[in-house]
Amino acid sequence: MERQRTRQVMLALTLAGGLLLTGCGGGDDSGSKSSADGSKGGSYGSAFPAPDQPEGEQNSEESRGDDDTPSPDYLSTFALDVDTASYGYARRTLAEGRRPDPATIRPEEFVNSFRQDYERPDGNGFTVTVDGARTDRDDWSLVRVGLATREAREQEDDRPPAALTFVIDISGSMAEPGRLDLAQQSLDTMTERLRDDDSVAIVTFSDEAETVLPMTRLGGHRDRVHDAVDGLEPTYSTNLGAGVETGYRTAVDGLREGATNRVVLISDALANNGDTDPDSILDRIDTARREHGITLFGVGVGSDYGDALMERLADKGDGHTVYVSGADDAEKVFCEQLPQNIDLTARDAKAQVAFDPETVKQFRLIGYDNRRVADDDFRDDRVDGGEVGPGHTVTALYAVRTKPGAEGHLATATVRWQDPETRAPHEKSAGLETFDDSLREANPRFQVDAVAAYFADALRGTYDEERLPGRPSLRELADWADELGDRTEDSAVRQLADTIRQARHLAD
Repeated sequence: MERQRTRQVMLALTLAGGLLLTGCGGGDDSGSKSSADGSKGGSYGSAFPAPDQPEGEQNSEESRGDDDTPSPDYLSTFALDVDTASYGYARRTLAEGRRPDPATIRPEEFVNSFRQDYERPDGNGFTVTVDGARTDRDDWSLVRVGLATREAREQEDDRPPAALTFVIDISGSMAEPGRLDLAQQSLDTMTERLRDDDSVAIVTFSDEAETVLPMTRLGGHRDRVHDAVDGLEPTYSTNLGAGVETGYRTAVDGLREGATNRVVLISDALANNGDTDPDSILDRIDTARREHGITLFGVGVGSDYGDALMERLADKGDGHTVYVSGADDAEKVFCEQLPQNIDLTARDAKAQVAFDPETVKQFRLIGYDNRRVADDDFRDDRVDGGEVGPGHTVTALYAVRTKPGAEGHLATATVRWQDPETRAPHEKSAGLETFDDSLREANPRFQVDAVAAYFADALRGTYDEERLPGRPSLRELADWADELGDRTEDSAVRQLADTIRQARHLAD
C-alpha cells in the first residue's frame, strides 16, 4: 500500500508539472519557460536493460523492492535531427557487396529517410503526432512520435535570399569517380537554379585552405561561379579543420543580413592532416556559429567515408548531414533539397516524451544516441537543439513495455523550439492512450518506419536483450518492405526491400 501511495503521489506531481497531458490530439502551444523536473537523459529509459545488463537485473519495480530507491526516470529528451547520411552510406556499402561498420548505423537516420504523412502546420513550428502498435512480443509495443514542419514554399520567390559558402574537399582521395567530379557537376547545375539575389562563395581545402571565390551575388556573375567550380582539381592531403575554419571566416566576411547564411561542407571526411577533432574545429568558429546563426550542412561522398567525423561536425554545427552516392542523389540534394530548405522554421528544437508510470513498465528510445539532452535542459533555451527547415519531418520510435492489463494514458510528447527570427520559445504537445492494434494493422507509413528501424537493428548486430522486440528475420523484413512498397507506391520503400535482400545475401 505504501508503495502504491508513493506512485500515486509521484504521478500527481508529474501531472501538476504539466508533463503528462491526456488525449490523442494536439495540446499546448505556448512560450512557457517553466523547468521540467527530470533527470539526466541516458541511452536507455525507464528500467530498460542496457546491452550488458540482462533483463531481470534492471532497476525495475520488481527488483527495487520496498526500499526508498527513487522511481525510474519516465522522461526521454533529445535534440531533433533530420540527418539521413547513415542510411545512404549503408545502401552504398551493401550495393558494393560490403557489410557496413555497425558503428556507422544510426537507426533514426534510417527511419527519417522515408516520407511521412503527418499533418503539417500552416506557419513556423511543428505539428505533433503520437501513435503506437503492438509487436508480437508480449506487452511490447512500438510508439512513434512524429513531428512535421510546414511545406516548403511553393513559390521560390517567397523564401529569403541565400548566402551559401561551399567548402569543398579537393584532397587526393576526392579524385575517385563519384566524388569531386560529382560535386562539380551538381554545383554547376545548382548555380543555374538559384536566384539572382542569392550569393555563393567557394573555399577549397587539401593540405591548406583557400578562398577561391568570395561571397558573390549570382545576378550577372554566374560565369564567375562556374569558372571557379570547373577549375577545381584534386591535390594533396585532407586538412578538414583548416577548410571549415576558412569556410566560416569567408561566410562571416560575406555575411548578409536578412539572408540564410550557411556553410555547405562537401567531403569524404577522411581527414588525415591538421586538426581532426570536430569539437576542437568547431570551438574555433563558435562565435560565427552562434552569434551569426551560420549553420553547417554536411554532404558526404565516396565509397570510403568518414561518417563519424561528418556526423559530429554537423551536430556541433547546428546542421545536418546527407550522403550522396550518385548523380540521382546529387540532383536531389543540391538542386532540390538545398535550395528548397534554405529557409529555417525552427531553431534549437528539442523533444521530450513523458511516459506514464501507471501504464508503462519499460521504454527505450531507438537511436538518437548522440542527440540525447538532459531532461532538466528541455526548457533551458541556452542548450543546443536541432535546426529544422520547411518540408521536414522528424520521427522517433520507442520500444515500450506496458504493464499487464494497462489501460488509459500512456505518454505525452512535447516539442520545444525557438522562432528562427525572434528566438521566442514555443511548445506543442500531443498525448497517447493505450491501444490494441498490431504493427501489421498500423498506418503503412508507421510500418515502413518499423521495417527501417528493425533493419538498422539487424545491421548493428544486436541480439538477445539488446534486440528490438518483435524483430523479424531479414527475409521477413524484405518481404514486408516489398508489400509496403506496393501499398505506398513508393520507390524508396521498394529500394529498401532490395537493400535488405543485399544484406541478407551477405549474411548467408
